[in-house]
Amino acid sequence: MTRPPGKVGATWLTLFTLAWLAIWTVQLTPIQLLLPLQLNTPDSASGWIQGVVSSGLILGVGGLVALVAVPVAGGLSDRTRLRWGRRRPWAVGGSLLAGASLAAMAFAKEPLAVGAGWVGVSVGLALAMAAFTALIADQLTTQRGAASASVSSSQAVGIVLGVGVVVLLGLGIAAGYLLLAVFIAVVGTVTAALLPDPLPESFAHVGGARVPLSERFAILRNRDFAWMLSGRLAVNIGNALGTGLLLFFLLYGLHQDPAGAEDNLLLLIVVYTVFVVIASIAAGAVSDRTGRRKGLVVWSSLIQAAAAVLIAVAPGFEVTLVAAALLGVGYGAFSTVGLAFATDMLGEEDHALDLGLVTVASNLGQLLGPLIGAGLVALVGGFWLLFAASALLSVVGALMNAVVRAPVRVS
Repeated sequence: MTRPPGKVGATWLTLFTLAWLAIWTVQLTPIQLLLPLQLNTPDSASGWIQGVVSSGLILGVGGLVALVAVPVAGGLSDRTRLRWGRRRPWAVGGSLLAGASLAAMAFAKEPLAVGAGWVGVSVGLALAMAAFTALIADQLTTQRGAASASVSSSQAVGIVLGVGVVVLLGLGIAAGYLLLAVFIAVVGTVTAALLPDPLPESFAHVGGARVPLSERFAILRNRDFAWMLSGRLAVNIGNALGTGLLLFFLLYGLHQDPAGAEDNLLLLIVVYTVFVVIASIAAGAVSDRTGRRKGLVVWSSLIQAAAAVLIAVAPGFEVTLVAAALLGVGYGAFSTVGLAFATDMLGEEDHALDLGLVTVASNLGQLLGPLIGAGLVALVGGFWLLFAASALLSVVGALMNAVVRAPVRVS
């Protein structure tokens, strides 16, 4: 197989970052704002819990669908033999599917219709994520930390961009969904078309023996990869527990009025984003320079745990602001270095399939977190258990990554 060229220029990194900015914006804006508003049921003293549970169930179903879609799409793109590329068709198709599904959600009235639309969004984004993530392993060797920083920092910026536009422009739920639909359809398609997608030399001939399904997932039998994947899932669930129900926390945990809660949600997201971006860039650069990724992964998970502990023991808006900064530092460093750490473990084949599993661990955590969190909130009628569980899972994830034998640095 042709080895990756090792380095890419500013144009490649800019297009790659824009692609991920679009993906994260259309995934996280509904999670943080539009879905909770669409499903909110404040008519009675206990009615709000129904909205929390409905939101969690819909996001959880989307997460389970993505669990299947990402590795399947990755495996198929690994074996796609089209003149237009092997990653590009999946990135374009996924972007268009996500856009169409978001447009359908704009006009959904019942939770079942909202859920069906979100499943379509989840599948579309899964296809695009699998394709774009594979480009890191396909084309890079010495800039994996920098590319991973693009993925994680654009995740934080995407939340601010999506929520900020909806809140500051005073857009309604339907208008917000339609704007997101256009954004992912246009940006996802254009960036996929412009990013290079060369076929490896081994694809010169279409023939070849079919690889058994069990062998395609052989990397799961690797002890270190399995521990890394489990730790990644745990930390991402911990992050989602701390962030996925923030609007409900402001409304019903801190008893803020709806307008104030939306404004304060945007402020929390901005603080979180600033520290995610700083930590992502710094951690990515350090990990590329030193090749020492495991220690950064472990410590960043523990910082995230400390943020959740703060809110659990002293709930209040000012404390939550401090916790948002800590959470940004922890998750920014973890998501950047963790992705590079995972990429270093891969062999020379099935990049999209194997990285699809890594993406599943991240996305499944982010989408299952609200479902698990909804159950915890309903169990105690409040939010303290939610943040305690976030801290616990972050620590568990740190311990899982600590037992991984660090791969040899790619040179």
